[in-house]
Amino acid sequence: MNSSNLLANSAITSSTSLHCSKNALTDMFGWFLQILLASLAFTCLIAKRFCEPITERRSWLIWFYDTSKQGMGSVAIHLANVWLAGQYTGDPCTWYLINFLLDSSLGLAIIFIGIRLSQYLARKKGWEYINFGEYGKPPSANAWMTQCCLYICLMIIVKVSITLFMQLDFWDNVKDFILSPIPNQKVEVAFVMLIIPFFINMLMFWVTDNFLMYKDPSKRRRYSDSILRRMHVKYRSLTRKRLVDSESDVLLSADDELLDSETVPITRTIDT
Repeated sequence: MNSSNLLANSAITSSTSLHCSKNALTDMFGWFLQILLASLAFTCLIAKRFCEPITERRSWLIWFYDTSKQGMGSVAIHLANVWLAGQYTGDPCTWYLINFLLDSSLGLAIIFIGIRLSQYLARKKGWEYINFGEYGKPPSANAWMTQCCLYICLMIIVKVSITLFMQLDFWDNVKDFILSPIPNQKVEVAFVMLIIPFFINMLMFWVTDNFLMYKDPSKRRRYSDSILRRMHVKYRSLTRKRLVDSESDVLLSADDELLDSETVPITRTIDT
């Protein structure tokens, strides 16, 4: 009887020592936060489209082709992180947060390298289907599907690399102090699944969308030429203004000299 009580007490203390339980990320509250986060991230991408210049704004079809790749990759990474967080020993919330932060930093660098490498191969080899953001005229669904598969492969490389990186021993010490000041499970889940990912995802989605979207070199050249023309016009207006100011200063100084030359004889006659 005493041994059973001791086992029960040890089980209770081991469960309460965790910040959140094993199913905290996959219960009703956890899924609600995940759906809310996905909706906010999708709204951020819509807002980004309206922030683009009118002359360079993508059509809704091109915008969908660009953002859907990122959406599918993010869903795959997110589900993998939720599953992996439950496989580690200890608090799943801290393990999820560590995976998420690594995906947003190290993973973003791997994505950037992969996208630039595929764009380089597309230019050198003529493989237009792997040129991210370019779908042909009219836009081809086959090019979009090829780029989606390639982007998912990049996500797999990211997840495998980070999972291997997580096998290092020092992460056991890191997880001990992450989120330690938060004793409430629902508050911790809210921080892990909504608050922290919301701000980081806004930045990450914005930057990744810039990687994935096509940038017309001719438009960029025209934009830079227009900036140079405006700077040249402004420089000419400033130099013209300086010339006018300098000429007015010369005229004023000449008038002052004439006045001085006229007043000197008058003062001499008065003195005599």
